[in-house]
Amino acid sequence: MSERLQPGDRAPDFTLTSADGSAVSLGDFAGENVVVYFYPAAATPGCTTQACDFRDSLASLAAAGYRVIGISPDAEAKLRSFSDKETLTFPLLSDPDHAVADAWGAWGEKKNYGKTYEGLIRSTVVVDGAGHVALAQYNVRATGHVAKLRRDLGIS
Repeated sequence: MSERLQPGDRAPDFTLTSADGSAVSLGDFAGENVVVYFYPAAATPGCTTQACDFRDSLASLAAAGYRVIGISPDAEAKLRSFSDKETLTFPLLSDPDHAVADAWGAWGEKKNYGKTYEGLIRSTVVVDGAGHVALAQYNVRATGHVAKLRRDLGIS
């Protein structure tokens, strides 16, 4: 299991391909607060709920100075379809070899229906403008997570 990030840690940089085929790096957001959330699979019920919650909260997050990035192991084409279908207006990034998820502590042992396996752990990490972890939440629930995150960040 990868080591989880803690507040104050330097957020590991990355460059991944987005749903629209462009390269997106954490460094592109230097000087900005960024909510980086990891989700297991586009177009599944929980991941759709979470993505739509971020979409619906985007204006209030932006007004408070936060950008949002979603990362999953899905291929670009699946992300593009998901983004289009749900009218998502924030970047969805493809991490097919889960190297970024691993570096951010979002890849590890999971249990589901009595089976243990390696997979993506639904996680959210807030990075401040200086590139340090401000908040790290792991094993979050899809439903209600964005509302809780907003409360934790003091955003109404």
